Amino acid sequence: MTHFMRNFRHFNRSSIVRSVVIAVAGSTLLCCNNNSNIRASVAARFPLSLQDYLPSTWPVQSDLFPQHLHFPSISGLFPVNSYRVSPVPSSDITKEYSGAVHDGSKPCGCFGRDSIANAAAKVGPAVVNIVVPQEFHGITAGKGIGSGTIINKDGTILTCAHVVVDFQGPRSSSRRKVEVTLQDGRTFVGKVVHADQHSDIAIVKINSETPLPEAKLGSSSRLRPGDWVIAMGCPLSLQNTVTAGIVSCVDRKSSDLGFTGMQREYLQTDCAINLGNSGGPLVNIDGEVVGVNIMKVLAADGLGFSVPIDSVCKIIEHFNKSGRVIRPWLGLKMLDLNEMIIAQLKKRDASFPNVNKGILVPMVTPRSPGDRAGFHPGDVVVEFDGKPVESMKEVIEIMGDKVGVPIKVLVKRANDKLVTLTVIPEDSFQLQYL
Repeated sequence: MTHFMRNFRHFNRSSIVRSVVIAVAGSTLLCCNNNSNIRASVAARFPLSLQDYLPSTWPVQSDLFPQHLHFPSISGLFPVNSYRVSPVPSSDITKEYSGAVHDGSKPCGCFGRDSIANAAAKVGPAVVNIVVPQEFHGITAGKGIGSGTIINKDGTILTCAHVVVDFQGPRSSSRRKVEVTLQDGRTFVGKVVHADQHSDIAIVKINSETPLPEAKLGSSSRLRPGDWVIAMGCPLSLQNTVTAGIVSCVDRKSSDLGFTGMQREYLQTDCAINLGNSGGPLVNIDGEVVGVNIMKVLAADGLGFSVPIDSVCKIIEHFNKSGRVIRPWLGLKMLDLNEMIIAQLKKRDASFPNVNKGILVPMVTPRSPGDRAGFHPGDVVVEFDGKPVESMKEVIEIMGDKVGVPIKVLVKRANDKLVTLTVIPEDSFQLQYL
């Protein structure tokens, strides 16, 4: 190594090869010539013997499942119900550390030493600690702790519904009050103005005479498995906590987790989240909120779940428009088809319609809108409201909040029989009280 560096000084820049890789004692040094810049990055591998210095046992978290939130047929899944960083000059937040020789040129934009810290610094001031008094027959019997994010300077805070509302307790009203603490130490009394039990999303409002920080919302649709993300909040009452990890799955279905009822999708990450993280933001490397942390698997590490921010934005739109989330209901169980499923169905029943894509209806709820419209088990939906469809997600997007509005549906039945049906969705909210 010394001999190489001695000779390296005699080379001029033009004579340096495009890239030189040197491996020494488990470390790697990469030097590359890129026009006027020389960038270097170092990756170190620790010897396995260092593992001997790690503690053989760690505290095991147990029995942190909130009793007031009920998940049917679920075992080991529980919701995880402020953040302070060292001041960072605003000019430094836009800089990416890449080991480059700084000559005034634009940073390369690659992941660097300060990438996570910079992203956390952008969102951190808008992350809040939420404390909710737990009352029993008018007597305060403790407090619940969660997290939230200020998404508007007017004091609008995004959090989880199970943090601020006990849907099964005597105080299920979404107008209850909570205590909100900002990163800078300011404390406010907040009011829960909206809460949706199905999505577990809620909105809290605080009023301030001085300016409030706000976080920027990103797009969860751009996430890919392996992307870096950051979880922020106050786990186990440890305020101002930041953990980092990657996206493990971008469309984890609620059915994969054993949830019954309406289908939901979550972001799965391996960020460390615990009780108290509920409602806190999941942040991308650009410092944008891409999800709301909601729960983890109790008996496993690195299995956390968040509500995608794209879904949250639609919920907020419903809140602003109708005061609640309107979900049209058809009474149809649906299954997205692919080539493998179609081949199996054709092998089982030769009369199964010849389709390359579509949505299978394996079950129709009696006396539901779908039943009244004439749907039969085995129908394959190929068009919905005049648009070709191949997934339940597309059907949900087309329906939007169309309750009581007739929708034309083209289905294909056994022996390739085409039938056009007219279905009128009902409001699922009203069904809860029938």
